[in-house]
Amino acid sequence: MTTGTGTATRAAATIVEEYFSSPIRTLLGWVGPFAAQVAEAKSSGPLTSSRIDALVEPHALRTLGLRDAPVYGAGFIAAIDLPSDARNHLAWWQGEDRRQLVLAAQSLNKENIDYSALEWYRLPMETGEPHIAGPYVDYLCSDEYTITVAAPAEVDGVRIGVAGLDMLVAEVERDLLPRFAALGREVTLINGIGRVVVSTDPRCATGDAVRSGRWAELPRFACADVALTVIVEPDPTDP
Repeated sequence: MTTGTGTATRAAATIVEEYFSSPIRTLLGWVGPFAAQVAEAKSSGPLTSSRIDALVEPHALRTLGLRDAPVYGAGFIAAIDLPSDARNHLAWWQGEDRRQLVLAAQSLNKENIDYSALEWYRLPMETGEPHIAGPYVDYLCSDEYTITVAAPAEVDGVRIGVAGLDMLVAEVERDLLPRFAALGREVTLINGIGRVVVSTDPRCATGDAVRSGRWAELPRFACADVALTVIVEPDPTDP
């Protein structure tokens, strides 16, 4: 199918919006009830890391079972000093075996990382809104190019951390590129700072910057409710 550039651009944006809507809805569906569980747990005693894990696990495992998005990892990243026994805490499950990630067993540096500096944590905590971060190489969890979807959790108006899920870029490519290709144009999906997430254009690679040069003149369309934009290569035969 070949469509006009404007129509193809809007269609590509719709593909992206629909694709990421399920992961976002999934997080928003459990982050509120989870926050209520945290509030109840704090009222009955110290909120230790192990108690946080017990509350997060069923939500994370359900998120890993999401059928219409390739979720690689899911869980909760606690705000600084939320746990009574640690400065911060990552309650996270990932992989085909859905095992809990134990950072202390991997690296002391990973265990002590300051999550507050990372985009997928910082922006939801600052804005109170869901956010899609990436692509980036996730040295913390998967060691692969990753997209993270995150949503803040609140108790009595105070943000206590973020619920999140990871999607490997390789899996997102397998899902999105055939849908883009069906539009009959080269389609490139970029993030909020102008870097390529995925693209049907063989001249583009994940992570490339597209803020200048020929890219500046190409039609683009901001996707609703996600901080992503599509760029569509025009057909030279278009009027």
